[in-house]
Amino acid sequence: MKTTDEYSHFTPHGWHSVTPRLVVHEAQQLVEFVKHVFGARGDYEPDRPAVLSLGDARMMISDAGMRQPAPAFLYVYVENADETYRRAIEAGARTLEKPWDLPYGDRRAMMADKWGNIWQIATYLGSPT
Repeated sequence: MKTTDEYSHFTPHGWHSVTPRLVVHEAQQLVEFVKHVFGARGDYEPDRPAVLSLGDARMMISDAGMRQPAPAFLYVYVENADETYRRAIEAGARTLEKPWDLPYGDRRAMMADKWGNIWQIATYLGSPT
């Protein structure tokens, strides 16, 4: 099996082989939501996908138009799941699961944003003993 370094010649520098792309109405508002809640970096692009950096990952957000809206279900590791959850709820997300500790070491919460995306946010607390 090839490693990432052996086949990364076909991806732009800094990108992974799989990149989430969300297609929504009011993409500029979703970009601002993701920047506020997750501390993402990047800006809205009216004529092309906005490219946001979240930690060591990138994602694209596009306006619906030529494409139908396509929400996503995303699992995002964050530094503090409780704080990120709080920011998301304050920004209008709906709680699906309050923060709790899972047996495999993640502290996780889940919410839905107004665009139909589901966000599971987690902080890895360490392997259970």
